[in-house]
Amino acid sequence: MTPPGARGLYDLTRAELGEALGDEPRYRVDQLWEGMYAQMRSLEELTNVPKGLRQRLADAYPNTLRPTTQSVSDNGDTLKVLWELADGATVETVLMHYPQQGGRTTVCVSSQAGCAMGCSFCATGQAGFERHLSTGEMVEQVIGAHRIGRSRSGSGSTSSGSTNSGSTSSGNRVSGNRVSNIVFMGMGEPMANFDPTWEAVRRLHDDVGIGARHITISTVGLVPGIRRLAEADLPVNLAVSLHAADDDLRNELVPINRRWPLEVLMEACEQYFSATRRRISFEWALISDVNDRFEDADRLVPLARRLSAHVNLIPLNPTPGYEVRGSSRNRVHAFARRLTDAAVNVTIRDTRGSDIDAACGQLRAGHEATAVRAPRRLS
Repeated sequence: MTPPGARGLYDLTRAELGEALGDEPRYRVDQLWEGMYAQMRSLEELTNVPKGLRQRLADAYPNTLRPTTQSVSDNGDTLKVLWELADGATVETVLMHYPQQGGRTTVCVSSQAGCAMGCSFCATGQAGFERHLSTGEMVEQVIGAHRIGRSRSGSGSTSSGSTNSGSTSSGNRVSGNRVSNIVFMGMGEPMANFDPTWEAVRRLHDDVGIGARHITISTVGLVPGIRRLAEADLPVNLAVSLHAADDDLRNELVPINRRWPLEVLMEACEQYFSATRRRISFEWALISDVNDRFEDADRLVPLARRLSAHVNLIPLNPTPGYEVRGSSRNRVHAFARRLTDAAVNVTIRDTRGSDIDAACGQLRAGHEATAVRAPRRLS
């Protein structure tokens, strides 16, 4: 958690903000809360609040995230921000704008500094685990990414932090559009940090105004978290990082499978689907000659059909320290056709930001990669 004395403004509940204001008129709470969340503004921009009060709050509750590097890719439609936290830990956030999809803007949020799950093909897992993030640190990623995107598009104030452009960068083009979708698919395992993550979800839904259908929580398969999500009062989307449809291979790729094997995971997913009636997504990173054979697709079919799940295929992105590479384009499409022919809904994920290490499995917040053994092909 954020160290004592370094609690940020977005870590406060509405009641705590009221206490922090002391004898100020009660309507100041509404002004600040509306400005911080619904308007996604900084304290400096809330000119309807007295300057002295804004300064007092800024001194007492400094920003918990400081942008140190901004990298842009995909003709300016993908932005990765490296944040330094109050205790020196670092995390990354990715903002993706989709002008061909109605201007949708998605923010990929990190829930932990590092990750303890140890998935061999994931750069975050290779870097190891530092700590959980607080609710405020997660919410502030969304607000901060939006502000930076707005400033780069020329529709807001200038943000701090150095800039590195990827090979497809076109300068400052990043959308100033309001954030429309949130995915907890950045660094860390959200279900291992459930309570702060869920409070962040509630704030983003209730106060920022992002609908439950536009919020997705991803997990490698922490069954207790999935069961808690099924019992929650807000039916957000669930994405399961599956990557293998037999226990032997999944034990290799996703070590937590040894604790909660596939059948236990599927039962938890059934509970979630029964409670929410929301379609589950299976994420499948295609690794050349490891999980991209027709036999792998055939094993996936009954799991997907059992839950009416949608399968997102993700060609494995290059990761330092991991010697195996993603499947070829032809193999990806052949795998997708195999699933489609078996009446499974499939999407081949639009890979974003791979040239700036912002794509799925690449976030490592500047940590050096640790070389890991490639998974064995088991049959």
